[in-house]
Amino acid sequence: MHEVHLYMAQRLSALVMAPFVLVHLGLIIYTIQGGLTAVDILGRTQGSVFWFAFYGMFVIAVSVHAALGLRTILSEWAGFRGRSLNTTAAVIGVILFAMGAHAVYAVTAGGLS
Repeated sequence: MHEVHLYMAQRLSALVMAPFVLVHLGLIIYTIQGGLTAVDILGRTQGSVFWFAFYGMFVIAVSVHAALGLRTILSEWAGFRGRSLNTTAAVIGVILFAMGAHAVYAVTAGGLS
């Protein structure tokens, strides 16, 4: 992929992430002020296709955005180039996706069919 495509992919992933971040922060404020416990939260998210899709898309956007950002840092600061740069960034993206997907599944999967 050309650098301009990667640049655009990172900017688009930021655009996609923005509403997810706002909703997520709003939910954090709501739960703190509402005094909800972890049991309360899981009771609302377990089996929810909506929250599964919401946080699943959030994880995809974050994985792409973070991997491309770290790719730039590795190139500029660590001097990575070529295949080592692309492979390292891809591995980081896959790891972030796997960890995020595991968390989304853990919080929402109860009762999903």
